[in-house]
Amino acid sequence: MDNAFTVMPMSNAIELKPGEVYQGSILISNPEDTKADFEYKVDVMPYGVIGNEYQADFTANTPNTEMANWIKVDNPTGTVAPNNKVHINYTITVPEDAAGGGQYAALLISKNDNSLVNEGVGVQNIYSIASLIYAEIDGEINHEGEVLENSIPGFVTGLPTKSNVMLKNDGNVHEPANIYLQIKNVLNGEIVYPKEGKTGGIQEEILPGTTRYLTTSIQDISPLGIYEITQTIDYLGESNVTTQIMVACPIWFMFLAFVTVCSIISFIVSRIIKCKKTKE
Repeated sequence: MDNAFTVMPMSNAIELKPGEVYQGSILISNPEDTKADFEYKVDVMPYGVIGNEYQADFTANTPNTEMANWIKVDNPTGTVAPNNKVHINYTITVPEDAAGGGQYAALLISKNDNSLVNEGVGVQNIYSIASLIYAEIDGEINHEGEVLENSIPGFVTGLPTKSNVMLKNDGNVHEPANIYLQIKNVLNGEIVYPKEGKTGGIQEEILPGTTRYLTTSIQDISPLGIYEITQTIDYLGESNVTTQIMVACPIWFMFLAFVTVCSIISFIVSRIIKCKKTKE
């Protein structure tokens, strides 16, 4: 993509107090190979989600998205030359009467490209990247929720495949969920995932008042084999563990096995019939 750009960090979890003034920044980078200046614009938007697959909602108007009104960006527009970076500073001014709990906002960095003109008609290409802010406001905090699903398929005919996780947050602040996978080859006892020195884990945030569906890729396995898979979910101070024996068997192998079994049965039947005729 021409004139692509990157933003760091993609998310920032902070703790704030009523009346506090917080200074933060993000970094916009324009890669060298773009060979064009990047004209940026930063908008402060509320951040919420739609559905349990967490479709981003930058129009959410809830008690947990008031922080969008507390943020001021120092330099919301500007230009970044190729192979250069710029820090975008912002200030969060927390009201004295801010309620305890989670607050969520997004710094939406966009680029407007009007350079493509076809026969006098301008074509506008607009895309954006969000840097999310997860804030916990000091006060009355309620941590409550549960693991609704922790499942692994027992039989698969093709790869890649995934495990399933469903998490519910009934509290008033975001909660981190850590999900770990361990995969062992039953036939030889080898740990195939994670590799030595790796954790095999991911961390995701669960927003208050939501249910989130997550999948974890089951990787580093052969399409034909038997595996013992353990999935551990660390959530709200507790560990939820499930272990499943998973058989991976591609369709072509099942068809081959079926044909082979049918051939053996046919051979045995034909031999029995031939033996009976011989005795007669």
